[in-house]
Amino acid sequence: MMLALLCLCLLLGSTAASSVQSRFSSFVGEYGAGGGTAFSFSTEQLNGPITGLRVRESTSSIIGVQFQYGGRWGAYYGSTSGPLLEVLLHRGENITQVSGKVATYVNELVYVTSHGRILKFGQPAGTSFNDFPLFDGTVLRYVSGRYSSVIHSIGFHWGRLP
Repeated sequence: MMLALLCLCLLLGSTAASSVQSRFSSFVGEYGAGGGTAFSFSTEQLNGPITGLRVRESTSSIIGVQFQYGGRWGAYYGSTSGPLLEVLLHRGENITQVSGKVATYVNELVYVTSHGRILKFGQPAGTSFNDFPLFDGTVLRYVSGRYSSVIHSIGFHWGRLP
């Protein structure tokens, strides 16, 4: 009887914790056609909030991405050809919305920040998407997707700051 009660308490506790966590994070899936190799900045987010981003673009698509967390650059995913565009966020600034366009690859990314800045990369061709957090008080925590010599698909993970 005691073991059954303990198991029930653990089950209810983990369900409650899962319910609390789900109210503070959201992810709707990836935008794009897929293919390539999977990538994720989920580990880098442990270094702090996003403080900068780097993007490489071609004449038709996004070919590489990298994010800075708490002053430390994470891994770079994509092609290393072409110029590297870099934007550093201001102190206390966070990404609150991402839109863009996808076709065979990710063609355009437009980041909107809590300070009202609009950071646009790539070319406006393809099917539009718009992604934003589902819960108040949450911001972009990390990005995942698929890549090769271009970014095939991309997804946005929203949550509370650490």
